[in-house]
Amino acid sequence: MTSLIFLLVCLGAATALALWRAPIWAWAVLVAIATLLIQIGFAFGPAGGFSLINLLGWLPAIALAALSYRPIRRQMITRPAFAMVRKVLPPISSTEREALEAGTIGFDAELFGGEPDWAKLRAVQPMTLTEEERNFLEGPTEELCRMIDDWHVRAEAREVPENIWNFVKSNGFLGMLISRSHGGLGFSAQAQSVVLGKIASKSPDIAVVVMVPNSLGPGELIEKFGTEDQQEYYLPRLARGEEVPCFALTGPYAGSDAASMRDIGVVERNMHNGEEVLGIRLNWDKRYITLAPNATLLGLAFQLFDPDNLLGEGEDRGITLALVPTHHSGVEIGRRHLPCGNAFPNGPTWGKDVFIPLEWIIGGEERAGQGWRMLMSCLSAGRAISLPASGTAAAKSMLRSTSAYARIRSQFNIPIGRMEGIEEPLARLVEAAYLLESARSVTASMVSAGVKPAVISAVMKYRSTEWARQAVNDAMDIQGGKAICDGPLNFAQSAYQSIPVSITVEGANILTRSLMVIAQGALRSHPWLFKEVEAAQSKDSHEGFEAFEHAFEGHVGFAMANVFGSFFHNVTFGQFGVAPANARYTSKWYKQAYRASRNFALVTDLSVAILGGGLKTKQRITGRLADALSDLYFLCCLLKRFEDDGEPQSDRIILDYCAQNALSRFYASLQEVIGNFPNRVVSLLMRVLVFPLGNQTRPARDRAAKPMVAMVLEPTAARDRLTRDTFVSKDPNDALGCLEAAFAMVVETEETNKRLERAVKAGKVRRFLGNDFIAEAVQEGVVTAEEGEKLRKREALVAKVIAVDHFDPEDITGKSAIGHNYDAAGSLNEPSIAADGEYRIAE
Repeated sequence: MTSLIFLLVCLGAATALALWRAPIWAWAVLVAIATLLIQIGFAFGPAGGFSLINLLGWLPAIALAALSYRPIRRQMITRPAFAMVRKVLPPISSTEREALEAGTIGFDAELFGGEPDWAKLRAVQPMTLTEEERNFLEGPTEELCRMIDDWHVRAEAREVPENIWNFVKSNGFLGMLISRSHGGLGFSAQAQSVVLGKIASKSPDIAVVVMVPNSLGPGELIEKFGTEDQQEYYLPRLARGEEVPCFALTGPYAGSDAASMRDIGVVERNMHNGEEVLGIRLNWDKRYITLAPNATLLGLAFQLFDPDNLLGEGEDRGITLALVPTHHSGVEIGRRHLPCGNAFPNGPTWGKDVFIPLEWIIGGEERAGQGWRMLMSCLSAGRAISLPASGTAAAKSMLRSTSAYARIRSQFNIPIGRMEGIEEPLARLVEAAYLLESARSVTASMVSAGVKPAVISAVMKYRSTEWARQAVNDAMDIQGGKAICDGPLNFAQSAYQSIPVSITVEGANILTRSLMVIAQGALRSHPWLFKEVEAAQSKDSHEGFEAFEHAFEGHVGFAMANVFGSFFHNVTFGQFGVAPANARYTSKWYKQAYRASRNFALVTDLSVAILGGGLKTKQRITGRLADALSDLYFLCCLLKRFEDDGEPQSDRIILDYCAQNALSRFYASLQEVIGNFPNRVVSLLMRVLVFPLGNQTRPARDRAAKPMVAMVLEPTAARDRLTRDTFVSKDPNDALGCLEAAFAMVVETEETNKRLERAVKAGKVRRFLGNDFIAEAVQEGVVTAEEGEKLRKREALVAKVIAVDHFDPEDITGKSAIGHNYDAAGSLNEPSIAADGEYRIAE
């Protein structure tokens, strides 16, 4: 028993030193005291006396004491480590360095560091809009959503109607990010995100039209990097919609690996507007370029070469960005792609020997070769806004429509939403809506404050679109045949068609997850690693060693704190984790998030230390670490959102459900990393430290979902908070408007309908086609005449909601007057235009 107490005391003292980041001499003192006590125990124990073994026991204390003297430590540890790192570390390429330096370090650094400062999270501005931004959301944005006939856009016309183009141009939708001084709206990132989300909840196609000019493209690049002449000429025109921009980056041989693009520009002298000027001869071949078929201004990325050194900076200048009017001689815009059947314009562009003057480079001649840095700077912020906004909108709109449908649609005389089998996907929809809105609003507020969170933006892009995919699939499963039959009555298909596109663009999710998040995050957000790498690659070996020594010693202290801190927090189940002093209901979750952060820091740090440059090839490891980081970040955002919303009592069950599942996924990801780690010794060490008592974290219990789902099957304030800032139609002739009306009527008449159901079951009322069973129920005294009228209205609305579209076969095969004419043999004749018709649900 005494030995056990002694061991626990020593372990506690070591943990305290590690968390204190104590100097080596303090460790030497601890080891010396422990050794002395052990020696005394041996001296007076049964064996008695001293021996050579007793003397050897002092070697660890002596070694630590010696290493506490800097000259010895340098000679024995630091200089050999510095030499080894300089020798084995692969150089960071220019594109990698530019990507690393483009964004800023945000709250992700707190999570990589293992000791999150909750004050930094709480300092993020709550989701707020200015009066002007709120008026725009509730005015022009609402009006735009009412104008959109989604079925006509994506199925009948398969293009964005002219009246929609005119409306978004004239109301400034294409210039939300352009500053007011240049004629734009100058909205915050938060406002852009909310506006895009609302539009996406009605029509993903129209959201894309608004999204692209306000995301990575000419507008943002000119605003941040353009010359004064470029800003004064183009920005007002872009803001007014007089120019429609697109940006051409991806080519047949350069997708995710954009740095390998074959598009080339060669500096030379040639004729432009009747005079010889210094310029660039361009050759490019790009595809998947959104808005290209409608664009008037082409942003173009290419590799710039100056073989005659006309610019005086060498031959290979690197990736460069230019502005090329699409009417310029030699510019070709190809036919349209059809991405997943969506209607937004997308297509290829190419050019052969197209000469442009040097001043068409974005930022002018001085920005030649800086294109990759410029792109990464914009992408690190833009990727955190546009696609997370549309993904969040998909989850929220699917929750609102599907929860209403699940309450309206009955089988076996009960609403299907109250069946356990339906509760499961409905609970996931609630989780997706709450989780994504939490992360979206927090991240958008960070960007509004000037942060460019490169790692968090990659997390947001891939996880928000993946969550949206799951949400849409769950909605499709619940709605069943209603969802798979496309047409004006369908309110799931447009989201279902658009999700694969959002998953693919701006860095395909599969590569964002496995390559970008951890490969960049571990290097950029780690408290010491990037400093060590920069020091090791310094051209001045003396200065490099000085910087390396500081970073290396800090890294050792960080690693020791992770080892002892993780074990301590895991054996104490996180009860000693740090939480804000004034945290009330959220305190327990803050503590668990703190514990999880320590574990993530440990596993990530060990993975980097052991695998080194080979980490990039272990993409299953990095992918699972990315999943763990994203769930940890989302957990933190959940706490932030709950507090920003005023900690509503009804939202506690949602917070608990989401937080428990986030922790469960987090530890499942770490367990997979540890179980598949290539070094078995390190794998065992991580398992002992992270799961000393096994993985005790489980998903939320089934019973926790019941009250949460029950809330969204009623017109509650919690349901409205979950689906806030989505478009809610009030038009009974619109499928979604009819759904809202039916939902309200079904809830209102629930008790009356129960009496009717009992009468039907008892045989008092015969509910068959051709029989006016409601009149029969009134006649039998089951319901009053007034109640009968409400039941008739209910029946009519429910019938409209559960109805599915059916078409003339010729409309489906394309042989009707809609689109093209075909002869009897199926051959295409000349196209003809059918008379426009607006779909209305029959009364």
